[in-house]
Amino acid sequence: MTAEAQEIRKGRKYDQVLEGAREVFLGEGFEGASVDDIARAAGVSKATLYSYFPDKRLLFLEVTRNECRRHADNALSEVKGSGPPDKVLRMTARRMIAFYTSDFGLRVFRVFVAESARFPDIGRAFYRSGPEMGRALLVDYFREAVERGELVIEDFELAADQFHELCRADLFYRAIFSVTDQFTTEECDRVADGAVDTFLARYGA
Repeated sequence: MTAEAQEIRKGRKYDQVLEGAREVFLGEGFEGASVDDIARAAGVSKATLYSYFPDKRLLFLEVTRNECRRHADNALSEVKGSGPPDKVLRMTARRMIAFYTSDFGLRVFRVFVAESARFPDIGRAFYRSGPEMGRALLVDYFREAVERGELVIEDFELAADQFHELCRADLFYRAIFSVTDQFTTEECDRVADGAVDTFLARYGA
């Protein structure tokens, strides 16, 4: 049975275990994180930890699902509305860029790139909890905008993927390869505005 298929038992110390695991996984990665360290950080016994998560991969996936949902909801909250594309996409682009270049976003990306070759179910779960969920939100917004006559799109999934990549231009790659670890508001706005202007030049009504 894969880690994705196992069920999780929730109880009084569930959130406490997740918070401790989050701290250790982001600091040490999946392979470097020991159950002893996680139990210590969570302030629980190993027996308690195992009663919730009998498999370390299952715990890792649950931490990641929760974090990705929380950050994706924040980064893509604007597309849940029905405002004009120029306004909605600019705000969405800024939030996405803030996430891509955040300490958390970069750590998660590095951990999953490192672990997904050895544990494909971890990579698949991350994709479903993060990129795929964000893509679905954008697709829903694009469909509504097309119905309102604000955008002209035939391949909604491709358009969503293209918007994501436009928002990753320059800054994400400089951050992920440790070329730069701090970006000014002006640098982020430059990429966000460029992403939206390019996208609307292709898909604007």
